[in-house]
Amino acid sequence: MEEEIRQIATRIKEIREIYGYTQEQLAEELEITVTLYRNYESGQEDIPVGILHKIARVFNMELSSLITGEEPRLRTYALTRKGKGVSVERRKDYKYQSLAYNFILKKGEPFLVTVEPGRPLKLNNHPGQEFNYLLSGKLKVVLDGNEIILNPGDSLYFDSGKDHGMQALNGKPAQFLAVIL
Repeated sequence: MEEEIRQIATRIKEIREIYGYTQEQLAEELEITVTLYRNYESGQEDIPVGILHKIARVFNMELSSLITGEEPRLRTYALTRKGKGVSVERRKDYKYQSLAYNFILKKGEPFLVTVEPGRPLKLNNHPGQEFNYLLSGKLKVVLDGNEIILNPGDSLYFDSGKDHGMQALNGKPAQFLAVIL
């Protein structure tokens, strides 16, 4: 995973330089501190998917291009077979699998997310909105100070700029469909 973080950080730096942004300008655009941005760009700190999504928007590019280094090519539809999505292990607490990595000009980013049990709940936030649909397990979501318990079939749509975090309950993994807009 450290090599993947370094590769993504390198791509971000190259794109930033191509577009003529300084680190300070991009940090301001992302609404984060310059120090945090520098840690992301140097590969010293894991970059949340929401921040990657916002970087992709700033530079008018596909999130999957930023993550994989490859351009999506599909325009009519993208079929992702069970278990075959591109692994995007962007946060140590969650496992992401991109479900439309090869579709060009997406309006949202769909992911299959697995939260393993026993991990402490950590809050994060990122620009945009998010839709989560719980497929299996039981999931505690803390959202802007509110605690919400999701069971299979439950869904949650929220402002992802608010602090939020997820934790699997009952000692079993929780898996959900997440769409970041």
